[in-house]
Amino acid sequence: MARIIGGQGKGRRLKSPRGRATRPTGARVRQTLFDILAPRLPGCRFLDAFAGAGAVGLEALSRGAALVVLVDASAEAVAALRANASALTATGGEVRIVRQAAPTALAAFAEAGERFDLVYIDPPYDSDLYETALERAGRRGLLAEDGIVVAEHFHKRPLPERIGDLSRTRDVRVGDHRLSFYRRQPESARPQP
Repeated sequence: MARIIGGQGKGRRLKSPRGRATRPTGARVRQTLFDILAPRLPGCRFLDAFAGAGAVGLEALSRGAALVVLVDASAEAVAALRANASALTATGGEVRIVRQAAPTALAAFAEAGERFDLVYIDPPYDSDLYETALERAGRRGLLAEDGIVVAEHFHKRPLPERIGDLSRTRDVRVGDHRLSFYRRQPESARPQP
């Protein structure tokens, strides 16, 4: 069972969706991620695009994010997200839960001009959703000007150095997992049509 590992909700247990459809992000990976993101968390707008039980997004909430949006297509995951979010209401910040496929939600947020400072992407490791999700996460309407997109993936699965408007700026291995950090490329570095 996953727990919140830092911040105001530290120690709070999180319910997991039934079945094996979701793979919770382990405490070691979350600790590494949040050690890196710590200076950017207070007051940020955080999007967890493949939320599952919400361990990553709710960890951001516990550590001071002003808004956390949790997206998952599974009814079981959404039920767990609702239970977990309500258990963390005392930590402050706002939580929104969206039941939708992550690529569809990312495109809809971008079109609506809903901007996020941090976007976390963690689809099933064997899926082909990484590239689509990264491309959509980097769209101008979605990612804040100085925003960061983080993709968690299996360490042997390579992700592109550049995709859409994003360029990888950092890569950290944690056991069998890898965290790839992306930022929007400067205008001058983008390929011209």
